Amino acid sequence: MRRVLPALALICATALTATACSDATSAGGDDTGGAAKTKVDPTARLDGVKLTMWTAQNTVNAPKQVIEAFEKATGAKVETQPIPDPYEQNVPTKLAAGDRPDLMFWQPSISTLPFIQPQRNLLTLDGEPWEAKLGDTERSLGMIGGKRYAAIVTSPAMLGVYYNKDVFKKAGIAEKDFPKSYAELLALGHRIKAKVPDTAPFYEVGGDKWPLQWQVQVQLTDLDKQWWEGLNKNENKWTDPTVVKAITTYKDKLLGAGLAQKNYRTGTFTDSADALWNGDAGMVLNVTSFQSQIQAKHSTAEIDKKLGWFPIANSSATGLYSPDQTNGVVAFKTGDEKRQNAARQFLAFWLGPDYADYIKTMKIPSIEPSVPTPDGLPQTAKAQVAQLPKAIGVFQAKAIVAPDLHLALGDMIYGKKSPKQVAKWVQDQFAQVAKAQSAPGF
Repeated sequence: MRRVLPALALICATALTATACSDATSAGGDDTGGAAKTKVDPTARLDGVKLTMWTAQNTVNAPKQVIEAFEKATGAKVETQPIPDPYEQNVPTKLAAGDRPDLMFWQPSISTLPFIQPQRNLLTLDGEPWEAKLGDTERSLGMIGGKRYAAIVTSPAMLGVYYNKDVFKKAGIAEKDFPKSYAELLALGHRIKAKVPDTAPFYEVGGDKWPLQWQVQVQLTDLDKQWWEGLNKNENKWTDPTVVKAITTYKDKLLGAGLAQKNYRTGTFTDSADALWNGDAGMVLNVTSFQSQIQAKHSTAEIDKKLGWFPIANSSATGLYSPDQTNGVVAFKTGDEKRQNAARQFLAFWLGPDYADYIKTMKIPSIEPSVPTPDGLPQTAKAQVAQLPKAIGVFQAKAIVAPDLHLALGDMIYGKKSPKQVAKWVQDQFAQVAKAQSAPGF
């Protein structure tokens, strides 16, 4: 499931990690990426070397294939250590206490990497043999201050619209009618409401809250790079009229217009997948974890017959990419050069000789253009892969802090906040966390 970073909960964790700067348990030291300048043999023998890798509890099996293959090829041992939830809060706390692994899954975005103080704690990975193999979107992730601190091992989640083909057929919607703007997407919703009255045009997830952000996110895609840079310098604000308008549009023109199911305040992520599959909802706007939910229950042939997917942004038919925890792997400065080099070798093996086997086992798209995506993926997944090179980043990939917009929207759908109050709450939280991180301008 998509993990949403609890921004306020991390203020304390950030402060704790900062204290490690003067702590004797912190590895410290300068890492210039020197090992990256020498040729890495991914299968060189590492007999007697033991590495540890931290994962979230629900992703402990994600690196299983590559670990087993690496151990067989090199003689090394890699032990996975699941960290209790909430992962993104407990990891910085453990690091502050002086504990650290050799490797770790971590979201490779500019809003999340800073919480583990990459400049101090992580090996730089510039110039590693796999870096040039990445696609353009993936290559942009894992970077802080112009340096690479995370290897990208899986494709970031894609945000777009999943639709029920039978519902679209009943509503007379063909591929030529697919929307090229958010306004046209809402118009499509009205078309379903009029022609298939027993079906909700959209399924919204107020019960789990985190998917509430997506209808607002797609409306923010016309904000340019300069706007986001201004936001990160405390020159622009989340209270900008464009943001308030997006929240208002969601409240009035989607929810208020009856384009969501009746129980949108309590709907769940799991129920959204069932509703779309059964034709109780015509569309679901969500990220790739929705695809995983569907694939867990249905075959590729069944999915291809029943569901489709298309991209959408505010003023174009463009998908959005959203980094998550399993996209990135970081390597720590441990003070043990042999283990540090072995960690680099593990990443070179993962993204080198093992990569085709890894994605085939995981049944996921390839992030390396030279390595084909495995056969057998549903057309909905293939459509997302095709969109990735030109996708637009969600705000988690653009803002130095990812505020908990979904929580404020949760208050809004219960009448506790107006759109302007949602925007102010988000701005206040954003500024508070940015200040805690000592971000310039805050």
